[in-house]
Amino acid sequence: MNDLDRMKELVGRLNAASDNYYNGLPELMSDHEWDALFDELSALEKATGEVLLDSPTINVSKDDTSGKKVEHEYPALSLAKTKDINELSKWADSRPIWLSWKLDGLTLVATYDNGTLSRLVTRGNGHTGTDITFLSGSISGIPKKIAYPGHLVIRGEAVIAYKDFEEFVIETGEDYANPRNLASGSLSLKDPEEVKKRRINYIPFTLVHCDEEIVSWGERMDMLSKLGFQTVERELIEDPSLSKIKDAVERWTKKVTGNENPYPVDGLVVGFDDTVYAAGGSVTGHHAIRAGIAFKWADEAVLSSLSYIEWSCAAGSITPVAVFEPVQLEGTTVKRASLCNISECERLSIGGEGTVLSVIKANKIIPKVIEVKEKKGELLVPDTCPVCGEKTFIRVSEVSGTKTLRCSNEKCPAKQLRKFSRFVSKDGMDIDGISEMTLQRFVNLGWIRDLSDILKLPSHRDEIAQLDGFGEKSADNIKASVEKALTVGAEAFMFALSIPLVGPDVAKRLLSGKSLKELFETAQTTEDEKVFSEIEGIGPEKSSSFVRWMKDEENAKILSELLKLVTIKEKEKTPAGEKCKGLTFVITGDVYKFKNRNEVKAYIESQGGVVTGSVSKKTSFLINNDLESASNKNQKARELSIPIISEDEFIERFM
Repeated sequence: MNDLDRMKELVGRLNAASDNYYNGLPELMSDHEWDALFDELSALEKATGEVLLDSPTINVSKDDTSGKKVEHEYPALSLAKTKDINELSKWADSRPIWLSWKLDGLTLVATYDNGTLSRLVTRGNGHTGTDITFLSGSISGIPKKIAYPGHLVIRGEAVIAYKDFEEFVIETGEDYANPRNLASGSLSLKDPEEVKKRRINYIPFTLVHCDEEIVSWGERMDMLSKLGFQTVERELIEDPSLSKIKDAVERWTKKVTGNENPYPVDGLVVGFDDTVYAAGGSVTGHHAIRAGIAFKWADEAVLSSLSYIEWSCAAGSITPVAVFEPVQLEGTTVKRASLCNISECERLSIGGEGTVLSVIKANKIIPKVIEVKEKKGELLVPDTCPVCGEKTFIRVSEVSGTKTLRCSNEKCPAKQLRKFSRFVSKDGMDIDGISEMTLQRFVNLGWIRDLSDILKLPSHRDEIAQLDGFGEKSADNIKASVEKALTVGAEAFMFALSIPLVGPDVAKRLLSGKSLKELFETAQTTEDEKVFSEIEGIGPEKSSSFVRWMKDEENAKILSELLKLVTIKEKEKTPAGEKCKGLTFVITGDVYKFKNRNEVKAYIESQGGVVTGSVSKKTSFLINNDLESASNKNQKARELSIPIISEDEFIERFM
């Protein structure tokens, strides 16, 4: 194949992958593969001097959201990218720069005129986008009115938090690969109420235009924060020497590897504080040279030998997992990596024992096989499910053609993994030390068949202690956590059941006038599915969903078994006191004296107070044990002169 033919092939594959990526469709390739093919195409273009008209190196990847197309007042161009910190230092050229997250969602441009939102538009191809103003009320973080009298243009990212994504998938049963996939797919919907269910958040990452002469990017972002926007997290490096940039990137990398950021990111954005200087650069292809540069983590690849393929059941599919000779990656020992599906195995040409693999930790977090260096033997696809023993079959997606292995048994415990994960979550039974990966392992060992089996895990204490990666201490911790969780609040218990459309807020509303026992009895005996629809915030759809779940015989059996094992703490129907009466609190960060933040919230509400999720002028106190934190909530509280108090101070003043 000559260079031109290879370039045509690369352009076709990259554009097809981008179309899926930006339009809520199944992904055709990993980020790592896309970057590698993009870099190969760029190198070929440089070597040959040829650039095809539809090359992604000169065109912005676009969303194809249907609707009225409008031209952007200011083109929304892509950023150049690098994986080399030395290039960041060279690009900064000793000028003050800002680091912020490269959020992984869908870019939207919000325009305000005389204090009112006048237009909300998708990025589209960077020059024209789709007007989705009618959906603005369904996206959190886009106020209709702001205290600004002039013309304002804001660019931000529509993202979905990992936690909200998991809850949505459990409650609806819809199949999306990741939060960005759900966010981009949601914005093509025409029903604002349906979009609202997706829990999309708008996070501004730059103020494109305002009527004042504000040269500093940092001051522009501060202005947005003061106007009430939840802006992107950021850090100023006034003297961007190579060592200081390295230190800053290392700090931000630890936030990613430590799962400190609730939203998906795929790198960092570096931009100049001097907006006049930033706007003065030339445009090459679809990149404005000084507008900013995206930093993506370089992937360290090592070779290992495949020991065997483990077929792991998770949610609706049976996933091939490569188990290989242990290697050191990013300071940790790695010996397993998911191969996603059969199509990925075929693409990589995965073989049998002894096959030589090239392995990375994508974005410093997720182990991934990127290449087969030497194939030995053949991949054997099981014809029976490793969990329940029923027949398997290969499902081919009508949209992407992706092949996945499925279990034919609709009652297979492995298909309940997301429900099991929600059951043990902090908002549910709050069982520490049991991650989704741990649950998956216990399911595959046959220890968990339904929700009640999770509460019986202490009976497997000795077996858990013998498992690779656990030991005596881990087994004891799991046993203690499960036993502690056997006493649970009514709202948390209801949330833990994974009843469709019943999240924390719906559970709270349903229980507002009844005990858990009364609520369940009403749902199981009523002839009217809409019996709870008159409760504020419930409506006929949620009421029907709850009643149908309660009347299902299988669910009734599981519920009956759970109620034999747990003690329910009913919430007080009226405030137990008035120590927080008339006050509004926001709680952020870790707590140490209380079991979790939900327990703090329960106490405040029992004392007549209110707890909200974001800081506003109505907030009385922000509770955060890290008083000096530079988080958005702390910054907002300081801007609004709202007291930030520690957990100890809260206890001293209000208990």
